[in-house]
Amino acid sequence: MTEIPQTTSALRQIFDGMARSVEYFEPRFFPFGLVAVIGFPLYYFVWHDLFPQPYENLPLRLAGSALFVPIMLAKYWPQTWRRYLPVYWYLTILYALPFFFTYMLLRNGGCIAWISSALTAAFLMVLLLDWRNLTIHFVVGVGCAWLAYRWTSPEPNLTFLAREQIPVYLFIIVLGAVANYSADMVKQERLRAMRSTASMIAHELRTPLLGIKAGATGLKQHLPALLDAYRLAREAGFAIGPIREVHQEGMRKVLERIEEEVNYSNIVIDMLLANAKPFDFKDVTFNRCVMSACLDTALMRYPFATDKERQLVRVEIAADFDFFGNELLMVHVLFNLLKNALRHIAQAGKGDILIRVEKLPEGGRLTFRDTGSGIPPQVLPHIFTRFYSWSLGHDDGSGAGIGLAYCRSVMQAFDGNILCWSTLGEFSEFVLTFPAVDD
Repeated sequence: MTEIPQTTSALRQIFDGMARSVEYFEPRFFPFGLVAVIGFPLYYFVWHDLFPQPYENLPLRLAGSALFVPIMLAKYWPQTWRRYLPVYWYLTILYALPFFFTYMLLRNGGCIAWISSALTAAFLMVLLLDWRNLTIHFVVGVGCAWLAYRWTSPEPNLTFLAREQIPVYLFIIVLGAVANYSADMVKQERLRAMRSTASMIAHELRTPLLGIKAGATGLKQHLPALLDAYRLAREAGFAIGPIREVHQEGMRKVLERIEEEVNYSNIVIDMLLANAKPFDFKDVTFNRCVMSACLDTALMRYPFATDKERQLVRVEIAADFDFFGNELLMVHVLFNLLKNALRHIAQAGKGDILIRVEKLPEGGRLTFRDTGSGIPPQVLPHIFTRFYSWSLGHDDGSGAGIGLAYCRSVMQAFDGNILCWSTLGEFSEFVLTFPAVDD
């Protein structure tokens, strides 16, 4: 997640809640914003002309409509602005829901139409916000609406507070905060369980894997001498059983294969540990990195099952670029993309991978495209959501649902972005963009 430097833990949790809301709802920003842009002024005519209410305010509605225009066009924001998208979304929702609807409810004396509208706004807040931000929005939004009401109404009328709808409104807010808190706790427990399992796997497997690799390496060093001794013994006429040449070559290859499998297992453990950690990079050292170097490291270290699988990957360096980040994190992003692409190619029984590196005036771009099974359109908006997992032909997924969420978090920590386009049965294309590095 994008972070605010030097914030306290509480502020960071609030900001992470904003970023998660943007992450989940961004694919629907355009229709959501369009409804708001049209709905704010439209309902002025509904409540002013069709079903007249005691009070209406067109400038307030036009302000709400204007705030949602940038939300509609969020995908066109420059990269340097996107880091502020969660804050802008946060403030827009604060104005549009708790402040606007509470203020209009107060100015209209708690009429039935505005009680119903306020209840609708409360439902939307529960859907859009986690429990912390829901509580903050309610307190700040209602408080600001009350101050604005007192400022614009010297003689406030609060007799409507005795109506039965008000406890219902408060019940929705409290219940929504509790429900969202419970959902957040479930996610945290799932992360803790995953981290515990990953650490246990790493602890239990690292030592035997190291012993296997050490034994294979030592045997590979001495095997040529043993085979030479066998050959000399055969030539000298000693009574020893024959070992066919193909079997001798097989012994050499099996040791190399053991080393490769151990390296593969260690890299899988590294990926599991990296993905299971909290997506918090405040203690990671960032510096200037070269994209081609990260790509070379990833392709060299990635445990391809066969040479044929490695040959599926093509690399085009149109123009190399630097970025400000961390090479190890970038390598793990590439690992996740390679793992997913190779799985989709295996599912489809066809395809290859093209990785293209380009330098742009505003920074750099890495395009990662595979022509495997593709991603269903109903799945595509959710692929960067943590714990959302899917697999072609299996609705419940086949993974933990954290790989692509990890990729997006790393890219946001780099002040970059990752987007995906896909056509089912044809291709999937991930585009990673990076801001320019100031010399």
